[in-house]
Amino acid sequence: MAKTKLKMNLPSVDDLFSTEEERQEAKLPKIYDVPLTQIDDFPEHPYRVLDDEDMEALMESIKERGVITPALVRKKDDRRYEMISGHRRKRACERLGLLSMRCELKDISRDEAIILMVDSNSQRSEIAPCDKGRAYQMKLEAIKRQGERTDLTSTPVGEKLKGKEATSVSKLENDSGDSATQIQRYIRLTNLVPELQDFVDEGKIKMRPAVELSYLDEESQRDVVDLIDETEAFPSHDQAIRMRKAFEDGKLDHSGVDKIMKEEKPNQRPTYKLKYEDIKAYFKPGASDDVVLRDILKGLELLKKQRARENREAR
Repeated sequence: MAKTKLKMNLPSVDDLFSTEEERQEAKLPKIYDVPLTQIDDFPEHPYRVLDDEDMEALMESIKERGVITPALVRKKDDRRYEMISGHRRKRACERLGLLSMRCELKDISRDEAIILMVDSNSQRSEIAPCDKGRAYQMKLEAIKRQGERTDLTSTPVGEKLKGKEATSVSKLENDSGDSATQIQRYIRLTNLVPELQDFVDEGKIKMRPAVELSYLDEESQRDVVDLIDETEAFPSHDQAIRMRKAFEDGKLDHSGVDKIMKEEKPNQRPTYKLKYEDIKAYFKPGASDDVVLRDILKGLELLKKQRARENREAR
């Protein structure tokens, strides 16, 4: 006769020697006033903290109501604190001359802190594209060390994910609200030189051409920066694609970048508009657009010939 195994859920030692009230209290967030001098910024924090108008508004809010939402910190081995989320609040407190700020202490590992840091900041209304790329890269490296999906940093942008890879990315996509392809694009921005990253964050270079430029080596990217400074024009998606292809074919040098960057783009060609009131005296009522355009071009051709004749006579 088979023996039946009994499963018994035994209480832990802590449960045996603590009251229900103590156990419930242990689950509550640990909120403390932590001296600012004891809080270190998170290593390689991906989000820039700017002293801009938003910072002024945050300072005004803290001045009136204090730090409403506690910052998140973790205790380090040296007994100091490491900021997880709250770098802007800390900066505002420092500028206001405050000595401490309300913080919630989290008992988590460095990789868990990275993931929490990225997730905590993902709800911000405005995140610069390159900041988001650095954040995604840090989170994925943390996931990699935890033994989860690692392919997003290496899979070429646009390559279709299959099977287990497609399943494993679903959590990250749900957490971020961005597709796998978009996440890859953001991460590619981390391969740009700082000057090009600034152009992207300022909206002067769009995402898709920026991704193509990220495949160039540093020397070629520096050539692009120099040509932007010289021409005051930014590469289009088509130009960026052609520079990437030439680079991957081993045919892109400074002269190649120069040739592509100095092409006239359609949006750089001047457009002229004529008001009907200014030209209606020269045409019959009801003249079609084609007739008006034809006569204007004929008139300009006659003017061109007249000026050429006057120039010859002047010589």
